[in-house]
Amino acid sequence: MPDVQTQKQGPLARFLAMPPDSTPKTVFIAVALCLVASMIVSATSVALRPLQEQNKLIDKQKNVLQVAGLYEPGMNVLEAFSVFEPHVVDMATGTFTDEFDATTFDDRAAARDPELSIRLTDDPAGIGRQTKYATIYLLRDDDGNIDKVILPMHGYGLWSTMYGFIALEENGNDIFGLQFYDHGETPGLGAEIDNPRWKALWGGKKLLDDQGELQITVAKSAPAAGSDFHVDAIAGATLTSVGVDNLVRFWMGEAGFAPFLETLKAGDI
Repeated sequence: MPDVQTQKQGPLARFLAMPPDSTPKTVFIAVALCLVASMIVSATSVALRPLQEQNKLIDKQKNVLQVAGLYEPGMNVLEAFSVFEPHVVDMATGTFTDEFDATTFDDRAAARDPELSIRLTDDPAGIGRQTKYATIYLLRDDDGNIDKVILPMHGYGLWSTMYGFIALEENGNDIFGLQFYDHGETPGLGAEIDNPRWKALWGGKKLLDDQGELQITVAKSAPAAGSDFHVDAIAGATLTSVGVDNLVRFWMGEAGFAPFLETLKAGDI
């Protein structure tokens, strides 16, 4: 039995008097270490968040530069990106809107906001909700004429939502390039969407035929419309290829940027 002196001690004193390997002290130290570690991790995460967001922005801008054929290793991305004009497009009308700041508008956040997006019933791209507004980028030549148009796209592949950009020539029909910057597809298979050789297949392809029908296709064989509208599917990555085909056709179609591309072709931009 504990002596009278021990019984007279307070709870803290009795705790400190316990052997170092006692169960209460072991549990206390473990819990204390967990709490301290979690506070350090939380504080570090909060402190690094602005830097993480800045790095994400730079990576996105780098991909815009790449899809437009302007990126060079070692270049100042923020400075080089300044040649682009960002605009927020009203997807329903295909016209620019001044309702949002194009330099800060977050398309992904808008797609999650019920006020700024719509739930899709016909959803070939597998995105669930579609933003009512999207940020596009214009690149002009030295005379101020539109040289290229960069449009954002996303859709579901085999394992993940693939986020990327498509670059179109000034006519809004000829494809200059395609680039994905965020996805979780299988390395060596679906992740071949990042392979420069596969991305190079997109250059010079067309979206619409002479009758204005959307014909661009990612498939194993060329469609009846011809090779100008065909990009080879990735070998061994059928579902990823189908996902790319679905998302490109969705975003280049009437539910996507078709109204904006019509505005572009009409010369109203």
